[in-house]
Order: sequence, then C-alpha cells, then structure tokens
Amino acid sequence: MRDKTQTNSAAPGDRLVRAGAIVFFIGALATLVTVAPLFLGTTPFPTYMFGLSMLMAVGFLMAGAGVLRSVAAGRRQARAGR
Repeated sequence: MRDKTQTNSAAPGDRLVRAGAIVFFIGALATLVTVAPLFLGTTPFPTYMFGLSMLMAVGFLMAGAGVLRSVAAGRRQARAGR
C-alpha cells in the first residue's frame, strides 16, 4: 500500500519548526549585535536590544513545540493504522 502523504506536503508542526528557526536566527543575530560593542569597547546598545536576544529562546521553544506536534501527529497516525 502506498503512503498517501505527498513529498511536498507539510506535516503538522512543520511550519512551527520553520518559524521557530527563523525567530531563533533573528535572536542569534541580535545577540551578536548586542555583544559586539562589549568586545569592541564602544558604547553598549540600549536595554531593549538585550530583550531582542531573548528571541533565541522563544524560537527554540517554538521549534520544540513544532517537533512535539509532529511527533503527536505521527503517533495518532500510527494508532489509526492498526
């Protein structure tokens, strides 16, 4: 029996993983920009820039939630296949 999932179809949680990766890399870039003045000896950025660095954690959590959602969908599909 052939699997009904197409190769280009998105599984549950895929978009959440992609969005989480994008948010994570934006947070990583903000972290590099925020930390650079500390090493270069220039004036540090305002405090809200340190808040933008927290996007790394937010993106990581989003991607993790997407993976868990994908796992749950796979388990439901496996249970239904019995």
